[in-house]
Amino acid sequence: MRLSDSNLISLDTKRPFAVRVVTVLVMAVLISLSMNGAHGFAADFSEAEQHFFAGRYEQAEAAAAAEVDRGIWNERWPRLLIQCQLTTGQYAAALQTYDAAVERYPTSLTLRMLGVEAMRYNQLPDRAADSKARILQLVQTIPGRFASRENLVAAGRYFADRGEDARQILALFYDRVRDADPTFMPAYIATAELALEKGDYKVAAETLQQAQRVGTSNPRVAYLLARAWEPSDSEKATQAIASALQQNPKHIPSLLLVADHAIDREKYDESESTLQQVLSINPHEPEAWALRAVLAHLRGESDIEVLMRAAALSTWENNPQVDHLIGRKLSQKYRFQEGADYQRQSLSMDAGYSAARFQLAQDLLRLGYDDVGWQIAHEVADEDEYNVVAHNLIQLHDRLKNFSVLEMGGIHVRMDPQEAEVYGDAVLELLTEAEAVLCEKYDIQPTAPIVVEIFPEQKDFAIRTFGLPGGAGFLGVCFGRVITANSPASQGPRPSNWRSVLWHEFCHVVTLEKTKNRMPRWLSEGISVYEERQRNPAWGESMTPQYRQMLLDENLTRVSNLSAAFLSPPSAIHLQFAYFESSLVVEFLIENHGIDALQQILNDLGDGLAINDALARSVGSIDRLDSQFADYARGRAESFAPEADWSQDELPEQRSVEELQAWVDEHPNNYWGLRGIAEALVAARQYEAAKGPLERLQELDAVTAERGGPLEMLAAAYRETDETEQERQTLEKIVELSSDALPALRRLMEMAAEQENWSQLANYAQRVLSINPLIPVGHEQLARAAERRDRPAESVRPLLALSTMDPIDPAAIDFRIAQAMAATDQVEQAKHHVLRALVEAPRYRDAHRLLLQLSEESASPPSDDKPSSGTEEASDEEQPASERPPSGRGEETPVGEDMSSNEDAIGDEELSGEEQASAPELGEVNP
Repeated sequence: MRLSDSNLISLDTKRPFAVRVVTVLVMAVLISLSMNGAHGFAADFSEAEQHFFAGRYEQAEAAAAAEVDRGIWNERWPRLLIQCQLTTGQYAAALQTYDAAVERYPTSLTLRMLGVEAMRYNQLPDRAADSKARILQLVQTIPGRFASRENLVAAGRYFADRGEDARQILALFYDRVRDADPTFMPAYIATAELALEKGDYKVAAETLQQAQRVGTSNPRVAYLLARAWEPSDSEKATQAIASALQQNPKHIPSLLLVADHAIDREKYDESESTLQQVLSINPHEPEAWALRAVLAHLRGESDIEVLMRAAALSTWENNPQVDHLIGRKLSQKYRFQEGADYQRQSLSMDAGYSAARFQLAQDLLRLGYDDVGWQIAHEVADEDEYNVVAHNLIQLHDRLKNFSVLEMGGIHVRMDPQEAEVYGDAVLELLTEAEAVLCEKYDIQPTAPIVVEIFPEQKDFAIRTFGLPGGAGFLGVCFGRVITANSPASQGPRPSNWRSVLWHEFCHVVTLEKTKNRMPRWLSEGISVYEERQRNPAWGESMTPQYRQMLLDENLTRVSNLSAAFLSPPSAIHLQFAYFESSLVVEFLIENHGIDALQQILNDLGDGLAINDALARSVGSIDRLDSQFADYARGRAESFAPEADWSQDELPEQRSVEELQAWVDEHPNNYWGLRGIAEALVAARQYEAAKGPLERLQELDAVTAERGGPLEMLAAAYRETDETEQERQTLEKIVELSSDALPALRRLMEMAAEQENWSQLANYAQRVLSINPLIPVGHEQLARAAERRDRPAESVRPLLALSTMDPIDPAAIDFRIAQAMAATDQVEQAKHHVLRALVEAPRYRDAHRLLLQLSEESASPPSDDKPSSGTEEASDEEQPASERPPSGRGEETPVGEDMSSNEDAIGDEELSGEEQASAPELGEVNP
């Protein structure tokens, strides 16, 4: 395990006594290892240990007990016996075994650490604390007597439990043992466990893969590898846990992880069954009872929840892990308030329990309690500098301090300052509209401010949302009253429509508020996608040929299993399909039972009913819903391009253009054949020939706005064959169906400008800004359309946005802003911008004239007559085109080009005497 030096805190300054202990201990153990090498296990012990690893606990216990009773002098036998007894819940017997063994093997740190665990589960916290203190005393007094691989790893675990620096523990304990004996598996396991505790999943995975190459039958390696892969690769995690259970079908940590994942997938009965299996092995297993408490909470069975929690604490009443686990699982279900309450209970048992403190910080941040949340996060990061997640979060907090905060009513938006200047007002307006529309529709009002954070870098979004970099593909996440979203800047050349994203996320705010965060994933996502389409038919997921096929085959998920489709989809398209299918379920419910039935379901969920019970009260049983929706989905799929032939059975796999064309001639309505030949012809730049199959697909109404799909290919073909009107109509169809067709909109803007269709240009420009407001072209063309239609008020905002985007000619932009503001009687603001123009271009003649006019207006009483500048207008030949008023004559500015002030074109021409007398000294201006 390797870390950068920036993570290193010397034990000399943190705990000086630990350095002396560690130094002597390490020197002793190195001498021991060099003299003795790797110790081999006796054949009979290896056999007993294999029984334990394979889950044959009774055989392992019997073999170990026999050797202990025989009095054989080998501490590994009582250690194995204690492990068997602890695993199967025989806590009193484990303590009895320990008490006898420690008299014979007082220098075994591994044995003493097992003893601490046995004491805790026998409700002996004071004795456990004394025993831990005794370990340190022994190590300080006679460190040379603890020179073995097992003891060195046990010492590392002891110092890790004390909160010593992880870097030092790795370097001085675990790494040294692995260097001396690369086959010693406990060192790999201890390293991985420490990395997982600190959130360093990459290092954990690398360490465990090394362990697998060494070779081991210990299922804990595969189990830990599953946990290491869990945040980044669910498929590998699933394979790893399957491997662990293949090695040991009774491996309790692996079974608990399976039950945990079943809860995530809302497979509560499956989780319950797995937990029963765990309790048949160890009837006192605290994590099993804690997860049963989670299940009871999710089912609204509060009395049972209390009983399950009590059972989890029955053998160790101050075990902080129990409440931490319950709270963490509830937070994963977006029940952050309940989760935070459990973390506080955990901390009441152990105020220094770092995992609970950091989880509480994250819960509070997701509830919008930023001040206390960030304070706790900083405290955790300061105390544990190797906590990767905490470190990432604190670095993000430093960047968040520079964000702008925009507020309107109960909505607070945090954005990058430059982005806030460009489209911050538009964000507030959109969210205010969403609040008005959706809160009224669902009859709910948030009781606290809604916080929206928009991140220009995807990694910052991921850290704020998930705690770690990653999460590619997520555009936004809602925790209830806190929304995090990626800005268009983080999404590459074709970003998603930010308006649809924020509308979707705000709908989550409404439905989560209404249900008190007690709703299944599929229903939450389904309503949000449905409401996107209600707001704008081009928003949200819509039918595609691939979705059609998935609705008709095994990819259609039963409603009762639909939440699981979001957890570990086989591919990105399967995840998108889960959103689409969920929205169809909501559409089905509303079409067949009405919006009131949906409202009642949400009300019942908020009152604590389980989803199946809530559905049964309003629309029928979940089994009936599964059956009815399957028919509905099939009907929706079959109604999409019903005249098209969708079969693929006879489609040739390896085919030339000629062979494919011959097949299409025989199957003229086959979607896949027509699309295949069209793609081949477009790739060969045979655009004239490609039009035929593409137009046929359009006639069959089998086209969508998918990127690179038939409509985009057809538009390209028309453009290449100079069929402008057909191209325009095809592009119009694309933007009608798609919310993020940026290339089509840019081309339509060009065409509208060429035709001087200013209203269309304004419409297209607005839609461009809904996708990417961070590129100048949308603002420029929106301003230009407003100017050409003599609507100065509509040109101000896009021009102000352009002024923040490092324009080629800032003087020209400020001059145009000044003109627009002057035309709307904003005289002082107009002066400000005309002076800015003159600072950039002191000889800017039209700017001087406008300043003179504004000065005269502000100095004179109001008059119905417009004041004259006293200066004759320059002719078109004398004045650069860019200096003419926007409503002037001559050629239009092409799309994407700046209107330049072109100061150099003025040359050395002097101002008139009146202009010179009226112009202020620029050195005195503070624009």
